[in-house]
Amino acid sequence: MTRPVRVFVVIVNYRTGRMAVEALRSLEVERDAVSELRVAVVDNASGDDSVAVLHEAIRAYGWHDWVRVIESERNLGFGRGNNLALRPELAADPAPHYFLLLNPDAELYPGALGAMVDFLEVRQEAGIAGPCTEIGRGNVRGTAFRFPGIASEFCRASHLAVMDRLFHRWILAPEARPEAHETDWLSGGCMLISRRVFEETGAFDDGFFLYFEETDLCRRARAQGWQSWFVPSARIVHFAGASTGVTGEGSLEQPVPDYWFHSRNHYFAKHHSRIYKLAVDLAWLAGHLLSRCLRAIRGRPPAEPPGFLKSFVRHNLVPRSFRPKPTEPAAP
Repeated sequence: MTRPVRVFVVIVNYRTGRMAVEALRSLEVERDAVSELRVAVVDNASGDDSVAVLHEAIRAYGWHDWVRVIESERNLGFGRGNNLALRPELAADPAPHYFLLLNPDAELYPGALGAMVDFLEVRQEAGIAGPCTEIGRGNVRGTAFRFPGIASEFCRASHLAVMDRLFHRWILAPEARPEAHETDWLSGGCMLISRRVFEETGAFDDGFFLYFEETDLCRRARAQGWQSWFVPSARIVHFAGASTGVTGEGSLEQPVPDYWFHSRNHYFAKHHSRIYKLAVDLAWLAGHLLSRCLRAIRGRPPAEPPGFLKSFVRHNLVPRSFRPKPTEPAAP
C-alpha cells in the first residue's frame, strides 16, 4: 500500500556515475511504498562520463517520469550541490513532504525509505531520520553521532580504546544500537528530512564545501526544537569515500584535503567561541601526540594520513594571517 506522501530525493554525484545508477535502481523498489517519489541527480561538474551514463540509464530503464539530471557548471561540494536541487523544490507548490539525501555510493535495502517515512509520520517531534548503515556489505557501523567537542576530539585523535571507555559519554561515534533512538546528528550519506525542518532552519550552509555540513544542519534543527533519530529498521549499504577517498578503504594512504580543515574550522567558529575552538584543537593535538608516542614505542605507524599533523597545525594553530586561504578543488 502506497503512502500519500511526496518524497524528493537528491543525489549529488562526482565521478561516480555508475554507482549512482545502482543507487537509483535501489530507489526504484521504493516507488511501490511511496506514492510520489521523484529524484534529482546533481552532477558536480564530474568531467567524466557520469552524465552520459546517467542519461543512458534513464533511457534504458524508462525512468524519465521520476528521475532527472541537473548539471552544475562547477563542483559545488555536498551542501551547495544539494541546495541546487533543494531550493526550487522548497519553493514549489505543493512542496515535497520529505527530502531524502542519498550518496551516489549508497544503496537502499528494500523498505528502507518506507521505514523512515513511517517513523517521521508517527513521531512528530522528529524532523530527521537516518538508517542503519553497512560500510560495505555486512559491516555495520555506527552512523548516529554526537556533536564534536573537547573530549570527543581527544579520544578520536588518541585512537585508544581505553580513552573511548573512559569518555564513553562523549565519544563522537558510539557503537550502533539495535533500537531506534534520538541522536545529535546523522550521516549525510543517507538522511530523510522533513520539509518543515528546512522551512525553519534554511537549506545547507553554503560556507561548507564538504564535510560537517550535515552536523551543522542537525545542530540548527535541534536549536529549532527538531530531533534527529537513528532508525535501524531502515537499512542501507554505503561504499564510503568513493568520490573523495577521505573515508573508507585507502583513506590513510593520501593526504586529507584542505577543504576538510576549512569545513571543520567553519563548524566550530559558527557554533562555539574562539576559546572553545582553541581548547578543542589542543585536545586533539594532545590525543594525537599521545597516540604517536605509544605507536612509536610499539613500532606501529601513525594512525593518521600522511602530513595530517602538519596540515592540522597549519590550519588551526598558526597565526591567522599565515593560514591557508579557503580553496575548492580545481575543475577536472
